[in-house]
Amino acid sequence: MALDPFTLLVLTSAMAAASAMYLAAEWSSVRERSLLLWSGGFAIISVGCVLALLRSRGYVLFGIWFPNGLLISAHWLFLAGVASCTRTRLSRAWWLLVVVWLAMLFLPDRPWWSKAMMGTQSLLIAVISLRAGLLLRPQGGTLSVGAAQLRFVLLVHGLFYLAKAGSVVAPDAFINLNNFRGEVIVVSLVEGVMAIMLLAMSMTGTERHRREERIAEIAARDPLTALDNRRALYLRAPELLAKASPASPGALLLIDIDHFKQVNDLHGHDAGDRLLMTLSDLIRSVLPPGALAARLGGDEFVILLRSVSGPAAQALGQGLRESFAQQARTLFETPEPVSLSIGATLFDQPGKELSHWLKRADEALYASKRKGRDRMELVRAVPVMTP
Repeated sequence: MALDPFTLLVLTSAMAAASAMYLAAEWSSVRERSLLLWSGGFAIISVGCVLALLRSRGYVLFGIWFPNGLLISAHWLFLAGVASCTRTRLSRAWWLLVVVWLAMLFLPDRPWWSKAMMGTQSLLIAVISLRAGLLLRPQGGTLSVGAAQLRFVLLVHGLFYLAKAGSVVAPDAFINLNNFRGEVIVVSLVEGVMAIMLLAMSMTGTERHRREERIAEIAARDPLTALDNRRALYLRAPELLAKASPASPGALLLIDIDHFKQVNDLHGHDAGDRLLMTLSDLIRSVLPPGALAARLGGDEFVILLRSVSGPAAQALGQGLRESFAQQARTLFETPEPVSLSIGATLFDQPGKELSHWLKRADEALYASKRKGRDRMELVRAVPVMTP
């Protein structure tokens, strides 16, 4: 089968339609907006390729101008999909692309018409593709394999169209859009077939990795407070504990709500949930960089601080206790005041596991309960005896 322009168009249309259906099937199961946008982009390309076959019969509007506009629209949907994937808001200035393309309708029918049409189209696609690729940049880490591949394909695709836009202004460049004549057109059609295949594969890989990350994140979060759960705490704490030393100790605060049962009994479990969320919001507001916070279960919470002195840990706990007591009084009336009891311990021995420090903090917590609640007890790190 000869790879003439018409054959390449039919092949591109078939591959774009297959990619659109594949991404639509992915969307039907995971409901990610980016998949739907990307699927729509490939569907538009498929329609545009079919319409492009009409140009040999003299239909300039529906065979050349309209299909080229659909190709630009498809790339705009690719950009919108990447923006959705990266949670980026696109500027309204991108709608100027529509104005530019509509202005192409007023180009006079001159010998240079094909070059002007292809140059403008190529430049617009280049700008859109490069912008989409640049949106996929690492933020606080590395890109997933799928996202890195998609970024690479989009950037290469954009650079190709940038070079294509530059090539049409060459004095010896021959381009005839009516009959697909010119080496630039044939090369572009071949690149289009390859780009469709690579884009569809990398788009799917990007969303699958995002979905896996989201599932892992949900599994590590307490569903009510959105803090880490017990499982996540035990996975993340060892790294923080390993950084502790006698010169730079850390602190563990074990927090329990006093008279929490009264809130549930008098005001209902929804009120209890609201109180738990209030405490979790307060914890987040006082949490310094690099610290961990988790809900162990029920009304029990834990905070892990790194590189902190005893007075600093005491100040954080006392401030949290006072803020919570004030908000609890405002929210619910109870016979006994709803407050916090906090047991805390400093840790400076990297070899000790989390369970060891939790036990020490638990002993301090019970001491604060015995002494009347609504207080914080801090246990200092035990000095290491040397022979």
